[in-house]
Amino acid sequence: MDGIEIPESGRIDSGLPNTKSDCFSAVLGRVGVRNTSPSRQKVIKTKPRGFDEETVSTFSSKVVLPDVQMEDNIWALLPEDLQNEILARVPPFYLFRLRSVCKRWNSILQDNCFLKFHSQVPSHGPCLLTFWKNPQTPQFSVFSLPLKTWYKIPFAFLPDWAFWLVGSSGGLVCFAGLDGLSFRTIICNPLTQTWRILPSMHYNQQRQLIMVVDRTDKSFKVIATSDIYGDKTLPTEVYDSKLNSWSLHQIMRAVNLCSSKMAFCDSRLYLETLSPLGLMMYRLDTGYWEHVPAKFPRSLLDGYLVAGTHKRLFLVGRIGLYSTLQSMRIWELDHAKTVWIEISRMPPKYFTILLRLSAERFECFGQDNLICFTSWNQGKGLLYDVDKKVWSWIVGCPLQSCNSQVCFYEPRFDASIY
Repeated sequence: MDGIEIPESGRIDSGLPNTKSDCFSAVLGRVGVRNTSPSRQKVIKTKPRGFDEETVSTFSSKVVLPDVQMEDNIWALLPEDLQNEILARVPPFYLFRLRSVCKRWNSILQDNCFLKFHSQVPSHGPCLLTFWKNPQTPQFSVFSLPLKTWYKIPFAFLPDWAFWLVGSSGGLVCFAGLDGLSFRTIICNPLTQTWRILPSMHYNQQRQLIMVVDRTDKSFKVIATSDIYGDKTLPTEVYDSKLNSWSLHQIMRAVNLCSSKMAFCDSRLYLETLSPLGLMMYRLDTGYWEHVPAKFPRSLLDGYLVAGTHKRLFLVGRIGLYSTLQSMRIWELDHAKTVWIEISRMPPKYFTILLRLSAERFECFGQDNLICFTSWNQGKGLLYDVDKKVWSWIVGCPLQSCNSQVCFYEPRFDASIY
């Protein structure tokens, strides 16, 4: 495990002081405020509680600031509300380090006052969550796009079942799996290490699931569509966390799904279908399915639906019959005209590296007008910013292998599983 470069005077003591003065002296005085010149810095091995850093953090600034002596009597009088407001602005992954500073901060994640401030500050920003299974135990890794750093998340808090990643929304992560012969759905918050098993569905079979979190209402819903083996006779079921129960809704009248990928956009769930050709749209407010006659682009080989912000719905896929003619393109649905409008193409140099073989598989998912591409054999991801029209590689950790799953993830301490 790589070390993280920090000032020599910034090591955190192993003891847990109890007073406010000790707390802020330990972190603000010795970690965040006292500055040393780059020549006095050295790399030491550190292992934050709860996360393992997988990259080396470096200091980019060469400005040498004078040492600042922290006055204990000043920090001892700092109001608790101000403490919580400061801590709420600390990047979520760093808070696991601060838990070792004192007993007060060790229990900060369950403190209602802190969670209130945390819910009001801007989001940390999007992250990529990678889940895969090795022969011993499942593994979690999170790549923070704002910090450009990979972190490992302990996974031992979940039961040892055969489950797979469904997706993430509003700081919660959804898994589905088998507890012996029974189909189960698990909701968890990786940051707080809390989890619970949802009640069984009325038709408890392996289903295609998607989870949606309503942060304003502090609730979440899980939508179960058709059976993963193609049984179209099952009714749609919706779990509501406020009611802690599943409700039955209309059967989706689609003979053939184009893919199992779904996108939730503007309180509507979209699926690609071949019969009828176009999209099936499920309205969460009414509980009914509707057909959207939006024809797919010609020569589309494989397509993924991606939800964007402000009601934007994207279609991402390869077109072309031969490897030399293939390309990756992005379309946006014109809701008024019910047609797909091309908005971008992947540059050939990226397409060639991402998919070296014409039959090679790729995955695509998105959040907040960001679209991520991963290939099963390349071990890295490609990120596209729809608003900025910028392509960039994500490297440093394998993003996709034969047994791994990836999704966007927003780290939040205030995301409740109830």
